Amino acid sequence: MWQARRTRLVSLLASMVLVAGLAAAPAAPAATSTNHSGTTSDGATWVADVPSPWNGTLLLYSHGFGPLQAADAPDPSTKQALLDRGYALVGSSYDPAGSWWALGSALRDQFEALDAVRTFLPSKPREVIAFGTSMGGLISALESERGNGRIDGALTTCGLVAGAIHLNNYQLDGEYAMAKLLAPAMPIKLVRFANPDEGLATGKQFDAVAQQAQSTPQGRARLALAMAFLNVPTWAPGQPMPAADDYAAQEQQQFDIQFSGGFTTMDFLESGRPWIEQAAGGNGSWTVGVDFARQLHRSPYAPQVRALYRQAGLDLRSDLATLTAGANIRPDVAAVRWLAQTSVPSGRLQVPELNLHTISDQLVPVQQEGVYARVVSGAGAGRLLRQAYVARQGHCNFTPAELVAGVLAIQHRVEHGRWSRVATPRSLQETATGLGLGDAAFIPYRPWPLTGDNGWLVSGHAQR
Repeated sequence: MWQARRTRLVSLLASMVLVAGLAAAPAAPAATSTNHSGTTSDGATWVADVPSPWNGTLLLYSHGFGPLQAADAPDPSTKQALLDRGYALVGSSYDPAGSWWALGSALRDQFEALDAVRTFLPSKPREVIAFGTSMGGLISALESERGNGRIDGALTTCGLVAGAIHLNNYQLDGEYAMAKLLAPAMPIKLVRFANPDEGLATGKQFDAVAQQAQSTPQGRARLALAMAFLNVPTWAPGQPMPAADDYAAQEQQQFDIQFSGGFTTMDFLESGRPWIEQAAGGNGSWTVGVDFARQLHRSPYAPQVRALYRQAGLDLRSDLATLTAGANIRPDVAAVRWLAQTSVPSGRLQVPELNLHTISDQLVPVQQEGVYARVVSGAGAGRLLRQAYVARQGHCNFTPAELVAGVLAIQHRVEHGRWSRVATPRSLQETATGLGLGDAAFIPYRPWPLTGDNGWLVSGHAQR
């Protein structure tokens, strides 16, 4: 089934003709805007820009993981495009004394920034729309659950919407598999890091292990297994999407995504984990109790892994048994509880939400959207959620046209009380390409299941 879907997607991408600019409306003149700034009760900073004329809509922007600096838009071009269309913008830095994983303070700081900027607006906002990027997409999803009347809709982009516990666990599964199968004699620290530099050192160890493994069929097969647990995309930047049954090409592109460059994707993941542990007060992930054969059996990457193992003459069943037998990393329960309270969506949406995601995202796999849709549906809020996908590689690699189209779609839903067809790929594509802001690549798409999505809390104890 997954191979057939992939084949259809390759065909669609090959035949896709983007018509951006052919019928685009003239660019709006640069807006005149007034900048405001201030601080929240915990010392966070906030910034806001209010254009003249103002269209009555305020966007509450949540920035992604990284330095705690206030931002009210994802990039300068998108910011100007929104101001030109009359949107007021506001966003905070989150608590500057905290971790880059700022979920402990982010919602409070964002809502305080929202309250502060209201005093500078010409009138009461007609609507307030939350808008977030990456970790900020998770924040916006949480705002749509916990806004209590303060927001009217939400747009999440490349969001960590499966939450921090899933993120920690599937990453740890892949990292543990690499260490156990490809470097069993090498001391590689996987959890409870003292600081980001210690995490980066682990990333560099994995980079070296992967470079060596990639030179042999046996190493490539075991890397494919680890990258399946990591949910690494199989379509690398600058390369054509490999065929559904070209498993060697898929593995090579996964390797390029995960381990190429001076600062690799693996380096980013490993240097990021200490920030999450710092915020949570300990390790919020585990391998104990994981059945790795079951994980792979449920994974859409399984055909690729099995084929490469056969070609390498390796016993996949034996390796999976080795992983399961050696899985002994336990979480700090208090850290899991903190993450569950601050960094995991419940799905109980109070307002409409539109999610945008690129289909080949190396940092926040698009499969997170499937987990989130199921959580929202289980909470009885499925009618409020729509998800849309862009045929592009890279984390948060959207054009201003796509982001503005997303804002217009969620605003339409808020104002009219129904989605109609406004969030369909065709409608979003037509809107985006008519804005005069560059290319757009919305397509029909359904994400693969997330490998490692087996649940996480049972009777108060961390479980898979």
